[in-house]
Amino acid sequence: MTDRKPYRHRFPLSVIGYALWLYHRFLLSQRDVQELLHERGIRVSHETLRQWNIKFAPLLTEELRHREPRWGSRWHLDERCVQIAGVKHWLWRAVDEHGNVLVLLLQEHRDTEAAKSFFVRLLGQHNVPKVIHTDKLWSYGAVLRELPVLHVVEHIRVVSTARCNTIVEQSHRPTRQQERTQLGFKRRRRTQEFLALHARVSNLHRQTRTTTPAALRRSNQTTALLLWQEVLQQAV
Repeated sequence: MTDRKPYRHRFPLSVIGYALWLYHRFLLSQRDVQELLHERGIRVSHETLRQWNIKFAPLLTEELRHREPRWGSRWHLDERCVQIAGVKHWLWRAVDEHGNVLVLLLQEHRDTEAAKSFFVRLLGQHNVPKVIHTDKLWSYGAVLRELPVLHVVEHIRVVSTARCNTIVEQSHRPTRQQERTQLGFKRRRRTQEFLALHARVSNLHRQTRTTTPAALRRSNQTTALLLWQEVLQQAV
């Protein structure tokens, strides 16, 4: 990895990339990352880390998204409430049958228009699936009837109490954990950017924490880290 410095930045790309990787890979606050870097002799303020996230997170998210393979053909959709600066928002999430996050979209409403915006973004980035699993929110059905491209898709409504949509429910857990770590989200745009990159990094490392043999797990970890370095070189 070429240790160049981005334009008008004091620290080289290796330091910036490592700090961003720590922040989005683990349940760490910016002050936690600052302390870990300080232990390595790198003095960075948490405000500098915040600025790095503002500048580079959208670029890294798009570069990772373009490098992701075609995910599965079964979508699991769900939405959950998120408080941002004391205002209720809804985080719409789509994952495939393997738990890979497809799209995250933060919106103020939980109605048909919000569901339509969510589906438009999904269809703009992924092929039409074979099956869509949703909860019993009526807005999903309304959008599926409204969009002709989805008329051939099998729509399965699941009951939340039956734990039939466990895959997407499990995908929500890191968001709740990050919300506690950061003592609540403050701004909608920054939250969207943070969660989007966090989801892509989770997809990247999805095969590194499984019941596979140790040798294969280490190989997957090495592959994920090399891909992260390539993405960093292209995006920053």
